[in-house]
Amino acid sequence: MSQRILIVDDEPILVKGLKYSLEQDGYEISTAFDGQEALDKVGKEKYDLILLDLMLPKVDGLEVCQRIRENHMTPIIMLTAKGEDISKILGLEYGADDYMTKPFNILELKARIKAVLRRAPHGELAILERVIKIDDFTMNTLGRKVSVRGADLNLTAKEFDLLLLLAANPGKVYSREELLEIIWGYEYFGDLRTVDVHIRRLREKIELNSSHPEYILTKWGVGYYFRGK
Repeated sequence: MSQRILIVDDEPILVKGLKYSLEQDGYEISTAFDGQEALDKVGKEKYDLILLDLMLPKVDGLEVCQRIRENHMTPIIMLTAKGEDISKILGLEYGADDYMTKPFNILELKARIKAVLRRAPHGELAILERVIKIDDFTMNTLGRKVSVRGADLNLTAKEFDLLLLLAANPGKVYSREELLEIIWGYEYFGDLRTVDVHIRRLREKIELNSSHPEYILTKWGVGYYFRGK
């Protein structure tokens, strides 16, 4: 069955080109030209991935991203014509899994799409444990559910994959480069700040005090690791 992608952008020529190119790779493509139309479609249909422009009429891309995240874990790649770092990071903080700055290379975009769509555990994510439990932290790897201190957490797909990798290998330190390669599946095109933003978001969700984390720890000058059992 083809994977379904929703393209949300108010530039008809860009949407037409993306739709054609991605359909050639076997994806089933739907389109929306403003934020409200995107929200309506997400509320009615299921998608495997959403390409979401930052600047949209009616409802802007950041609000669309935030509202989708309230009920859906569908992977989101933000598309933005802005080059400022704040736009990229803000997109991630609103729940996006990745971002692309226009104009972009279609081959790079396809590489990002494939990386984000990789959902099945493999490689270092292929663990045998169904449940990881450390004190008040519980992670169901098959049901993709996480709870801390009895409260269920709402994680994006990439947040879950990142947390799974760290929690499944407690005490092992991963550099930002390693995390980018394993979780996002690319090196050259990656931005290391993507890792930092996701780590910060995870800490805000699972730690009592994100400034003094108990679970996701930093080895200064090296990388990140999950507390040992």
